[in-house]
Order: sequence, then structure tokens, then C-alpha cells
Amino acid sequence: MNAKEAAELLAHCSGFDNRQPSVAAAVAWASALHDLPLDADAKAAVAAYYTTPPKDPDAKLWILPHHVRTLRSKIRSARLENFQYEPISGETTAEYLVRLRGQTQAIASGRVAPPTSRLALEGGPSAAFMRELEARGWQGNRTVPDEDETVVVELDSVRRSGPLGVQCPACGAAIGRPCKTPGGTDKQPLGKPRQKSHSARLRAANGQTDQTPEERAAAEQRIRDMSARHLARQQPGDDIPDAEIITEETA
Repeated sequence: MNAKEAAELLAHCSGFDNRQPSVAAAVAWASALHDLPLDADAKAAVAAYYTTPPKDPDAKLWILPHHVRTLRSKIRSARLENFQYEPISGETTAEYLVRLRGQTQAIASGRVAPPTSRLALEGGPSAAFMRELEARGWQGNRTVPDEDETVVVELDSVRRSGPLGVQCPACGAAIGRPCKTPGGTDKQPLGKPRQKSHSARLRAANGQTDQTPEERAAAEQRIRDMSARHLARQQPGDDIPDAEIITEETA
């Protein structure tokens, strides 16, 4: 675009924003748009700019050269949305590049009508290919249930590791919830959370069977016996003599 063509483009812009074109403005616009021609797309870019309302309703629209460049490129790219290259048999790389550039420019400029739809893939897999899939265990496409059908997910298929993956047999804490201490307060109605899980929950998480009443009674008796022996060691014996008091006279 030279200064004369830039002056014509500025005159086109003045129809929208009432600017006063000058020779200096034409030279400046020509230097900014030196690689773009003055064509219908350049003028369409000006119209597209003034068709879009500004973000601030009180702001005044004032088009600049970079607006023309950006909007003109969008207009031409929109024509190439469904473009697909049409090759010829036996063409070389150089011939391919020349023909691709020619088809692209012809459609982008509007000289050739752009395609209205994409080329669809036709046909399906061959019978031999399907036999190979079936031989490898393929049983057809995945079946998707209807909206009215209810999909049941087994709870055991989504299990957490550790004791929190089972319900506590001692305090009844649900899966994923920590064990609770007995009783409750206004702040913790269900009981204060324990730092460690109950032993029954640990055994259940490890797959161990819970203790029978006889086993629990025997374990409690062992604890009582250990406590009694510990207290017995703490009590002084009868054979310990009284402490001898040494006075100055005896000394």
C-alpha cells in the first residue's frame, strides 16, 4: 500500500469517525501497511471495526493500522476454515507448494468460493481387519446404558487402604471417618476423634477375625494379672529394717 492508496483508505475511515485525513497521516499509514494491498478486505476490516461496539459505551472508536491488519487477516482466515488441499498424482514437492499457495490465496481473497463443508470419511474397516480384531478378543463397541438405567457401583471396588477402609466394630465409625472416644460434648456430639484406631478396627482392616468373648475375657485377665504383679513390686517388703538414727552421742 502506497501513500495514495493509504489516503483512499483514510477517506474510507473518515466516513465512520469524521477524521480529517492529511498527507502526513497517509504517509504514516502507508509505512505501517506497506505489505498489505488496498483491496475489498482492507475496507471490510474498517467496517468490521466500527460494527463492533466498544467495551466502554462512552468511548470513541478510532481505528489504527494494526486494527486493519488484524481484522483483514481474520476475514481471509474465515474463508479457509473448510479448505482442504486437492492434490494431483505424481506431483513433486515444489509443485505441491506452488499449488497449495495458489489454492490458499485464491480462496482467501474471495476469487474462488470457499468450501461450505468438510470432506467426510467414507467406508469402514475391511472384513480382514475385523476378523483380526475378533481373533484378539474384540467384542464390539462398548455398551452405554440408557438414562433410565441405574448403574450400581460396588462399595468394595472403591476401598481406602488402612483401618479407615472398614467400618469400626468398636465405635461404629463409618468408612473414611476416624474412631471416636466414648461420650460427647457440645463441640463434638459424637465424641472426640481418636488419634489411633481401635484394635478391633485394625484387626478388621488386616483381615483378622474378631476375638470371641472367651478370648477377650482371657486378654483382660492377663492385663489384670500384669497390673497386680506391677503393684506388688512397688509395695515395700516386711523384712526391710527401720533406718538406724545416728546421733552425736553415739558417734
